[in-house]
Amino acid sequence: MVHVYNCHPFSSQQIVQVEQENNILTSLLSSLPPPPSHPGDYLVTIEEKNSATYLRIYTNWRYQAEEKARVGVRLLGHLLRGASVRGGVQMEIIEIPLSERPVAVACCSVTGDLLVGCENTLVLFTLRRQNQQSLVRIQLLTWEFPFTTDCDVCVCVCVCVCVCVCAADHLEDQADFLLLPRHQELLGDRAKDCDIAVTIEKTGLEDRGQYTLSYILFRCVCVCVCVCVCVCAFCEQFACTQSASLEEPACVFCFFSLPNAGYLYSLKGGVELLSVYQYPEKVLEAVLTDYLLHVITKNALQCFTVRCAAVTARIEDPYIDTTMKACPPCSLEVCALRMQLFIGLRSVCVYGRHVILLSTADTDTPEETERTTQRRGLSRKWTMSSPKETSTAGHGWNLYVVDTVSPLTLYQEMVEYSQRYAESNPQAQSLRHLLSEAHLLLRASLLQTSGQHQELEEALRQNCAQLGDCFSRSGQKDCHLALPYYRMSGLPVTEVMARNRPVPSSPHSYGPGFLFYLKHYLFEETEQCLSQEAADEVIDIFSQSEPSQLVSVCASPPMVNVSPARTMQILQHLEDTAGVSVPLTITMATMMLLLDDLPRYTQMMERHAEMLLVYGFIEESRLLLHGGGGGQHAHIRPTALTRQLAKSQPGLLVAAMVALHENNKVQLEQADQIFKVCVCACELGCENCLQVDFWEAMLMASSQEAVIQELLFRVASVYIDRLANSEPPPTPSRRRSLKSAEDLINSCIHYGALYPWLTVLSPAQTTSSQHQEALHKLQSLLCGPSLSVGSVVPLLERLSEETLWGFSLHLLCSTRRGQYDSSIEKLLDRCPQAIIAYANHQLQDKNMVLWWQKLLPELCNRTRAASDNSILLAALKETLVVVAMETSPTEFLELIPDDGTASYFLPHLLTCSQKHLLA
Repeated sequence: MVHVYNCHPFSSQQIVQVEQENNILTSLLSSLPPPPSHPGDYLVTIEEKNSATYLRIYTNWRYQAEEKARVGVRLLGHLLRGASVRGGVQMEIIEIPLSERPVAVACCSVTGDLLVGCENTLVLFTLRRQNQQSLVRIQLLTWEFPFTTDCDVCVCVCVCVCVCVCAADHLEDQADFLLLPRHQELLGDRAKDCDIAVTIEKTGLEDRGQYTLSYILFRCVCVCVCVCVCVCAFCEQFACTQSASLEEPACVFCFFSLPNAGYLYSLKGGVELLSVYQYPEKVLEAVLTDYLLHVITKNALQCFTVRCAAVTARIEDPYIDTTMKACPPCSLEVCALRMQLFIGLRSVCVYGRHVILLSTADTDTPEETERTTQRRGLSRKWTMSSPKETSTAGHGWNLYVVDTVSPLTLYQEMVEYSQRYAESNPQAQSLRHLLSEAHLLLRASLLQTSGQHQELEEALRQNCAQLGDCFSRSGQKDCHLALPYYRMSGLPVTEVMARNRPVPSSPHSYGPGFLFYLKHYLFEETEQCLSQEAADEVIDIFSQSEPSQLVSVCASPPMVNVSPARTMQILQHLEDTAGVSVPLTITMATMMLLLDDLPRYTQMMERHAEMLLVYGFIEESRLLLHGGGGGQHAHIRPTALTRQLAKSQPGLLVAAMVALHENNKVQLEQADQIFKVCVCACELGCENCLQVDFWEAMLMASSQEAVIQELLFRVASVYIDRLANSEPPPTPSRRRSLKSAEDLINSCIHYGALYPWLTVLSPAQTTSSQHQEALHKLQSLLCGPSLSVGSVVPLLERLSEETLWGFSLHLLCSTRRGQYDSSIEKLLDRCPQAIIAYANHQLQDKNMVLWWQKLLPELCNRTRAASDNSILLAALKETLVVVAMETSPTEFLELIPDDGTASYFLPHLLTCSQKHLLA
């Protein structure tokens, strides 16, 4: 379907009368304005003289039109030896010899390459520039022809050269009906199955590069039709230096037209049919430009919109179809903008913003009649025959140079045109379609225009706002597009709210697209805060449209200035109608807190058990946290409720933060930020006890190994800090930890039960309770299975071994690292009364051999040397009991010292022998 809008893309026209067809080129040069010349500017013509057809290229033709240049003629591949070498401006007429008669030409606006259609084949000429050494360095243009092809319509790529289009007739039958023995359309790699021959000719003029051909598109056309082929490329910015080469186009498009329909393909990143144009009448020729499609019929010039900008935008910007950005789809239906009447149109071409039409007033010439007859025959003539004698009535050839308006002007007319739909029906599909057309027109201009960017970008923002208005009121299918269009408009949320306020007399309420936009604005983490008036309006909007979203709306960071008393009334009404819910209760408690009504705040919080409150925070985490949308290191801040919980209910806050972390609502570093901010006044001057409580609670809940190891190191560091700073805390009111060492041992697998021998080393309760608690927690960690001892050994250097509790920590580390020999020696030196408890616990299984290899010899030597050896003797007896039970009599005898004290060991030897006999 083609929409029709009566817009005016044409601004003015010049009419140049031509008495003979031979004068067309001269008239054309006289009519066109001379923009600055650049390398690669040329005109190509097909000329007939004396029944011969010539293909010629005119360079520096603008200067000749102004009568400023000399004229030189040369064959392709042969450089001039005359005036051009000596410098100065000279127009060159380059004649290209061909083996067949040329009937049509096309020029690539990106590369300057030339495609020539002959009666049976097509030839591609690639543009080359050659520097000529002379008094003045000049640059000459030359062309090379690397390959030819024939038959049907085929698009192929010559990798080293360009994208080319091959168009010709392939006639299978002379009957009135057509047989199609092949597929009508082949895309991508399948196009090579079209059986069209493409050959690379070695003429000596081509460069030495190796060419690689790839077929990308084939479409079979009907017999006796006029095929018009255009290639258009949206290019990225080009380098301005003379030596720099052109960059690869962002996207390439192919358009070809039958008499009643046209087809637009995208060739970059896969072949895709974008648009099908159904013409209201028979079309003679078509020209595709970056902005519009121009087609001519016998008596009219028609203008259609194109979808090139939609494709290019998506190739260049991967975020174009997200909640951040949007663009009308490539499948948007095309529309006709204007039909301009002319008489006897024959041909059309485009030069910049000029549409050039060739017409003849004598439309009923015998040649036209003959051409119509031949279309039903075996072949079709594309050539322009030699002009006959001009009729006595003065009929001749005319040139029309039609100027198109600037894209910005056409956009403004489209906007004015759209107001008709907006006034009658704001939700009309035609309104949205026309604004989408205007959007693509601006995008195409921004892709191609070097100037006016500021005006175009401002127009694009206005257009996005208008499209946002359309989608904000549309149905559920595409209402989500209001969000990216409003974002691209740059409008503040208050302005968007103003644009969507229902008229008091209107039956319409807020549209789903506007609500979708507003929810995203409120639910995303933004630093912008609404004023109280705007925040209260937001509450009113959702209380009328989506009351179920009120809790999330109240928890949004931009809503911090909302009126708590007024909001409380609305929330109370919601609870009365919808029932009690935990998040709603917490939200109401927050309003009471903002009103400084602590009794009612406490009453609200006591409605539900602590675990239910935790579930409520999981459901709506922004009741506790604002920010954090940018990842682990994003700034995050506590709410007023979070600060209150840190003072009055720290256990609830810790449990909630653990739950949020385990449900991926907050990162570990972000939670640390919260606890650092919420440190209680009574804890100033010491480490943050609430933060340590959180780490300990995390160790009880987390299953992530990396997080566990990080937390183990952190809590161990804190315990060591507390033991190193053994002075009493600065204030006597310091809060105790939420979990004692006993609690952690009983509920957390990372805290192990204290080894029995530690009770012998533990000092009397002479230090503070906080000191004792830190010691037991650190000892428990070292007794547990998870802490990496090597990571805390450097930290333990801060603790002296002069105290027994300090010695116990160092001994724990040595034992955990398997240093039993040195540990036995140290323990016998410092606290021999603990040696049997140590041995009973540590010297088991594979370490049992240390009883008689290390402990027994040490006790014997130390007992003999000690003056007061009662403790050592008791330890020796216990050791002998174990040795006697674990060794054979022979082994036991070998262990007895030979210093005359064997009688002391005889009872144990007897026990050993009896045990051996029983075995």
